[in-house]
Amino acid sequence: MRLYAVVAAGGFRRYATYRVATLAGVFTNTVFGFIMAYTYTALWDERPHLGGYNLSEAVTYVWLGQALLMTCAMLGGGFEDELVERIRTGDIAVDLYRPADLQLWWLAGDLGRAAFHLLGRGIVPMVLGSLAFELALPGDPGTWLAFLFAVVLGVVVSFAIRFLVALSAFWLMDGAGVAQIAMLGGMFFSGMLLPLNLFPGALGEVARALPWSSLLQVPADVLLGKHTGWDLAGAYAFQAGWALALLATGRLLQTVATRRVVVQGG
Repeated sequence: MRLYAVVAAGGFRRYATYRVATLAGVFTNTVFGFIMAYTYTALWDERPHLGGYNLSEAVTYVWLGQALLMTCAMLGGGFEDELVERIRTGDIAVDLYRPADLQLWWLAGDLGRAAFHLLGRGIVPMVLGSLAFELALPGDPGTWLAFLFAVVLGVVVSFAIRFLVALSAFWLMDGAGVAQIAMLGGMFFSGMLLPLNLFPGALGEVARALPWSSLLQVPADVLLGKHTGWDLAGAYAFQAGWALALLATGRLLQTVATRRVVVQGG
């Protein structure tokens, strides 16, 4: 476990070196946060309590989306492009023969990346948003801890999805198409554009049941106090269930790919 802790710390330091990119990201998240917040304000002025949120909660949801956009990699990004390139060039064979688990290695690095983005690109936009809008931020530390745990689970689900995307390169030799589909899924079904509670009928039920809802919708509802008691446990179980299912699928594909590499290498 010490090895993976070192890898996670390395992932944090790696992204911390891109200071200009981080500042540009903070600026972009803040600008889009203001655009979305004023759009939501206009919408909620016409339809108060839309989706079960009051105006303050809706605007808070906007800024949470900006804070978690890169943290949970809702539009992709992070390790998958590098992993796809290693598969395409054949360098993945070296990784598979190393005395370290491929999936855990990349997961550890992605957790470090997510931790940096939560601190580096998440806090400042939220603070600026709170200065301009009345946000429904809880005063209870327990709610914040519950939110952070939901974010961690969301990051793991996000990683598991992107790991599957990257592994598709073993069979497709180019993960660009699959990555585009995953990006569109992350944008639409995470709740980044609109809270999934606003989706009507069967579409809303399906959207809330998909793994992408773990990235934003579930953590946001935890912070906003929509999940408490057993309902909070159910939200965690939903996220953990998707994380385990997707990680297990990734593990299976990794095993199949490893055997393929061994056979071809032999």
